[in-house]
Amino acid sequence: MLTELSIRNVVLIDSLNLEFNAGLTALTGETGAGKSIVLDALGMATGARSDRGLVRAGTEKAQCSAHFELPVSNPVWDILSESDIEHDVNEALILRRVLSKDGRSKAYINDAPVSVKLLSEIGRHVLEVHGQHDGRNLMDITTHINLLDQFGGYASLLVACSDAFSARKTALAKFQALVSRQAKASEDREYFEHSVSEIDRLDPKLNEEDGLVSQRRFLQGAEGALTELNAAEDALGESGAFEERLGAALAGIERVQNKLGDVETSATKALKKAAEALERAMLETQEAREAVSEAAASFEVEPGQLDVTEKRLFALRAAARKFETDINGLSVKRAEFSDLLSSITNLEADIKSVQKRVTETEIEYQNAAKALTKARISASKNLAESVMSELPPLKMERARFVVAIEAGEPLATGQDRVLFEVSTNPGSPMGPLDKIASGGEMARFALALKVALSGNSDQVMVFDEVDQGVGGAVADAVGKRLKRLAESAQVFVVTHSAQVAASAAHQFRIEKSSDAAMTTTHVSVISDDEREEEIARMLSGENITKEARAAARQLMAS
Repeated sequence: MLTELSIRNVVLIDSLNLEFNAGLTALTGETGAGKSIVLDALGMATGARSDRGLVRAGTEKAQCSAHFELPVSNPVWDILSESDIEHDVNEALILRRVLSKDGRSKAYINDAPVSVKLLSEIGRHVLEVHGQHDGRNLMDITTHINLLDQFGGYASLLVACSDAFSARKTALAKFQALVSRQAKASEDREYFEHSVSEIDRLDPKLNEEDGLVSQRRFLQGAEGALTELNAAEDALGESGAFEERLGAALAGIERVQNKLGDVETSATKALKKAAEALERAMLETQEAREAVSEAAASFEVEPGQLDVTEKRLFALRAAARKFETDINGLSVKRAEFSDLLSSITNLEADIKSVQKRVTETEIEYQNAAKALTKARISASKNLAESVMSELPPLKMERARFVVAIEAGEPLATGQDRVLFEVSTNPGSPMGPLDKIASGGEMARFALALKVALSGNSDQVMVFDEVDQGVGGAVADAVGKRLKRLAESAQVFVVTHSAQVAASAAHQFRIEKSSDAAMTTTHVSVISDDEREEEIARMLSGENITKEARAAARQLMAS
C-alpha cells in the first residue's frame, strides 16, 4: 500500500506531501489543474522513464519519494536481499528519485543509492498504472503470461514445468560438456598414452633421487680418491720390501742384545723397547698395506658408471619438471594419466548414457509444457469470456478481447507466448492491446481484466482516463467496479466523472493557482462535506445548483 508521496519542484508543484489510506482514492480537478503531474511524480519515484522537463522552472532539481507498506510475502524483499540493500520487512519501503535540470538522475531505495534499473524493477512490483501513463504493465506483453497463469490457478503445473526444464537444462549441459570433451579426446589420448609410456620407461622408485644424488657425488670423487690411495700404497713400498728392512733392523738389535747378555742396564732396556717397536711396526705395516689396498679396491668403478648415473638422475628430473611435480610424484602423475585414459575410453559409454537422459528429460519437459499449454488454452477462453462480460457495462460492447497463445522458445514457464489482443470496433482486425486501444480504452480494458482476475494484489493500481468519453450508467459501472476492486487492493483513479468520484472512499482535489510570478498546483484531501460540493461541481460546473448537491448526496450514498 502507498502511504505517503512527497513531491518537490515537479512542473507546477513546488512542495507537496500527501498521505494515503487503503481502498479507492479519487483524484479530481478541472482539466489542466495538474492531475497528470501527480502521476508523473509517482512514476518518477518508482523508476518510470522521466525527462528533465519535469524539473520546475527556475529550480536545479526535482525530487519525489514514495513510501510503501508491503506484506512479508512480497517478492520485493527477495530482490532487495539479492541486491544487498538493507531493509526491514516490518518497516516502510522508501523509493526516491532525484532529477537534475541537465537530465541526470539519481535513484535511492531506503536512502541507499541504487541504479534506476533496480528502482524500476522494484517499482513494477509495487505499482501498476493503467491509461495514458501506462508503460510498464499491460503494455508490457511479458506480463500477460503471468496474468493468465494467475487467473488459471494451475500452480502445480508451473512448478512441474519449471522442475522439468531445470532437469533438461542440467542434462543438456552435461551432454554438451561430454561432446566437447570428445572433440579433443583423440589429442588427449595421444598425450596421456605417451605420458604413461614415458613414466613407465623411467620406472621411478620411491626416494630414488636421494640415492642417485649420493651415488653421483661418490662417483665424481672416486677417481681422485683412487689416485691418492695408490700413492699411499707406493709410499708403503712393494709387498715385503719395507718389512725386510724392518726385519734387518730388528735382527741387528737382537745381535747386540745377545752380545750384552742378560745384564739389565739402561742400554739393554732401550734395545728391548726398540725391538718391540720394530716388531709392532712390521705387523701394523702389513695391516696398513692391506687396508689401503682394500680401500683402493672399493674406489675402482666400472668405466662410464658416472655417466649412467647422471643420465638416470637428469632424465627423472626432466620428467618431473615436464609434469610439474617432483620425482616421487611421477608415480602419482602416472596414475592420474591412467585414470584419464580410462575415462576417455569410457567416454562413449558416458555420452550414450547422458544422451539417453537428455532424451528422457526432453520428453518430461515436453509433456509438462504441453500440459501447461493445454491448461492455458482453457484458462485463456475463460479469461477472455470474463473480460468480455465486463466490457458492455463499460461502454465497450463492440470491443473484443482475446488471449492469443503462440508457440515460443522452451523456457521454465513453458513454450508459450501469451498476448492480449483487442479490437475496439466491429470489422477491425485484432491487434496488440498497446497498439489498438486508446488511453481511456486501455484503462477500461485493464479495469475489466483486473475485475476478472479479482484476486488480492500487493500492487497499488492507478487508473487514468478510465472514464474518458463515458457518463451516466457507464460511469456508474466504472465506479462500482473500481470500488469492488479496491476491496482487495489499494486503487487510485484520476477522474472527471462524478459517479466515479462518488464511489471512492477518499478524494483529493487538485487545483491550480496563478499570480504575476508563477503558476502552482495544489493538492488537498477533502472531507465528506467538501466532497459533496466537489462532486456537485463535477455534475453542474461552476454554478452549483441545489439539484446538483442533491444528486451528489445521492451518488455518495449509493
